Amino acid sequence: MYQEEYYVVYPEGDIQAIEAPLPFNSLVDLNGHLLEFPLKTHRMIAYRVQRTVRKEQKGLTEVLYYLELVPAEELKNYVQ
Repeated sequence: MYQEEYYVVYPEGDIQAIEAPLPFNSLVDLNGHLLEFPLKTHRMIAYRVQRTVRKEQKGLTEVLYYLELVPAEELKNYVQ
């Protein structure tokens, strides 16, 4: 049996499990969920997937998505 587990790694080093894979360079909220565009406001905490690491073991693959904080000024570009 083969299993994949997904995690986000925040800039501070905290790790949180998530349910589904994330595309590279996508924007996510504080809980690791993909943001829907256009954004309602730029006043939120958002992260960008900057790196992906796969750790493969027998029967298990852990996928780590490393995040970087996105500044509010950049988020203004995504507001309607």
